[in-house]
Amino acid sequence: MPFPSSPRARSGPRRRSLLAVGPAALALAGCTSGGDGPGDPEDGPSAADRRARARAARDSEGLVERYDAVIAAHPGLVERLRPLRAEAVRHAQAFGGGPGRKASPSPSSSSAAPSAAAVPAHDKDALVSLAVAERELADRRAKALLDMPGELARLLASVAAAGAAHVYLLTEGGA
Repeated sequence: MPFPSSPRARSGPRRRSLLAVGPAALALAGCTSGGDGPGDPEDGPSAADRRARARAARDSEGLVERYDAVIAAHPGLVERLRPLRAEAVRHAQAFGGGPGRKASPSPSSSSAAPSAAAVPAHDKDALVSLAVAERELADRRAKALLDMPGELARLLASVAAAGAAHVYLLTEGGA
């Protein structure tokens, strides 16, 4: 016995049309120029782009320093914080910073790197302080990406989303 056809009218594109349009959209996206301003895309990043990357790297390095301070003050949290700290290191490297490239502190990151004495005494409070630092940095990056060229904007968006996930893992989840 055949199944009756659905009385609902289908809305939206059909699967075949999406499969046909998908490769064309990808081809068009690949054909657009990589630069967001005048000049040859091969010219490399602009000075503003380099400054934004350096600032983002310093901010991530400052966050790594915060993780280090909390881990030093609360050794019982090391297993929980190690993966989040490793992500912050990878973020700094993605922006061109990282191990061996100690950047000079920026105004935005100088307040983000407390000494071990400034770390809250209780584990939960220390985790909240890290979550606040992650949230502030993710929010700053989300605002900054609006003024950035394509690739840097995508990188900032990705790292800001990771920071928001870290906030959840520090406060609600069991990282």
